[in-house]
Amino acid sequence: MPQQNVCDSRPWLGVSSRINAHTPMLLLALGVGVLAGYGSVLFRYAIDAVQVLFYQNSSDFLEFYDTLSWYAIVLPPTIGGAIVGLLTSKGAPEAKGHGVPEVMEAVALRDGVIRKRVAAVKIAASAICIGSGGSVGREGPIVQIGSSIGSTLGQLLKVNRTNQRTLVGCGAAAGIAATFNAPIAGILFALEILLGDFGFAAFSPVVLSSVTATAISRYYFGDFPAFISPVYELGSLWELGLFPVLGVISALVAVLFVLTLYKMEDLADYIAIPPVLKAALGGLCIGGILLQFPEIMGVGYGAITLSLMDKMAWGTMLILIFLKIFATSLTISSGGSGGIFAPSLFIGAMTGGVFGVAVHYLFPAVVPSPGIFALIAMGGLVAGTTYAPITAILIIFELTSNYHIILPLMLTCIISTLIASSISPGSIYTMKLLRRGVNLQGGMEQNILKKYKVKDLMQREPDTLYEGAPLQQVFETFRQKNAPYLHLVDKNDELTGIISFRDLRSVFAEEYLDNLLIAKDIATTCIETVRDEDIVLEALHRMAEYSISQLPVVGTDGKLIGTLREQDVLAAYDQSVVGMQLKDAA
Repeated sequence: MPQQNVCDSRPWLGVSSRINAHTPMLLLALGVGVLAGYGSVLFRYAIDAVQVLFYQNSSDFLEFYDTLSWYAIVLPPTIGGAIVGLLTSKGAPEAKGHGVPEVMEAVALRDGVIRKRVAAVKIAASAICIGSGGSVGREGPIVQIGSSIGSTLGQLLKVNRTNQRTLVGCGAAAGIAATFNAPIAGILFALEILLGDFGFAAFSPVVLSSVTATAISRYYFGDFPAFISPVYELGSLWELGLFPVLGVISALVAVLFVLTLYKMEDLADYIAIPPVLKAALGGLCIGGILLQFPEIMGVGYGAITLSLMDKMAWGTMLILIFLKIFATSLTISSGGSGGIFAPSLFIGAMTGGVFGVAVHYLFPAVVPSPGIFALIAMGGLVAGTTYAPITAILIIFELTSNYHIILPLMLTCIISTLIASSISPGSIYTMKLLRRGVNLQGGMEQNILKKYKVKDLMQREPDTLYEGAPLQQVFETFRQKNAPYLHLVDKNDELTGIISFRDLRSVFAEEYLDNLLIAKDIATTCIETVRDEDIVLEALHRMAEYSISQLPVVGTDGKLIGTLREQDVLAAYDQSVVGMQLKDAA
């Protein structure tokens, strides 16, 4: 009797082996979910504790600000800013700002490796910034906190690079899920924005971490929507036609927010003062704004609720759109620590609120409730700033538990993303990386070569020759050194030219020129150079542009300090790729 094929008789073996292979990773994901869940709980309690310390009240700021004297409003953001500036400058500079770009960069360029101290510094800095009055949100910090927890666990257990990246995504998903009570949105945020991977190997652990963290959060804070959603049912197709217009407006406001944020960061970089003083001055300005517009403090959920319930004047909402953009940009650019997700929700609510009042005035029979536009525009702003429409749709749905808004929400978010991405080259997250020269869309080659600077790969003892050397010495030097290029230098070792074999062709057969010409006479003197601090990828692009195989490296004083060869760059790239493959196989 012929032997029966084992694969045919027991197909469950393949499935079983795959499950067993994923079991350790699922256990790690469970651990990340627990740690990030409790990290989120600790972070929220820390924010409340800081607010009680500065204001003696943990309620929404709008409920008690009118009982405070002017100095009790102005001083807390100033003092808080100074403390945050000290923490981030001395403890962990990557804890400054909104945090998500740093996590994305770690995933793309460092295989998810994040310094172990980041979680602790981020909790302290962001809690102080938000609790003292900074105009930022808590989702960016909790993403960085959760990601840091996942990264630290992966580093301690020495997992391979693929699992290291996945654990970072698990931490981010757990943080978002626990903070917003939105497990599905946490999953989509990690997969859509951070990892860009919806495969089973990444999806399952991320889901487990998100669900675990949500369960922990609900145990401490309860299970209820973050916002009270206005009642909405689609009345007519004419009403549905207003939401694409809202999508376009949301996109324009989102682009304004992104551009303002990074323009103010540029401006802050030009101000050469100590980080502590810079953050304190930023906090002082925020305190001055709070005197007249307390709505901009912190995450701003109280003001968002008022706009959803049609309890805020349209003029106030219009002012708050631009004021929140400015206040959030000021907080982050001056050195504060906090997220941009909640400010995006705030700006969206105000934008939609103004739009809702306007269309209700023009078409009162078609638009029964202006507040619904505030809710939908919240998703539109998130989609327009993050370029993540799926995450935006699901997080608004989970924050409100209102299924009836799905259709207009999808229209608004998709259109907002399309319009915003066609205007601005990067989202509010990727723009920060693009400004650092990191293009996440560039693929493996871009990310690998951007890790290197010219000084890492250059040859530090290039073949040189004095520019006044006679022609016979040029020939002899080429013969002795067997070099494709000779770098000419003057008496001060400053680079003055390059000679290649191509430059010698015209004088090979002219023996009488030996005593008439010197090296500089036949050299190429119009030369491309690079600095040792330049990025290798940019240098490689210049080699391709000018069809050359190496570039001389000069210092700030013009002296030759090395040469960067194409063959060395390609060797480093190959070595990095092999190293990645070995890590994955480990």
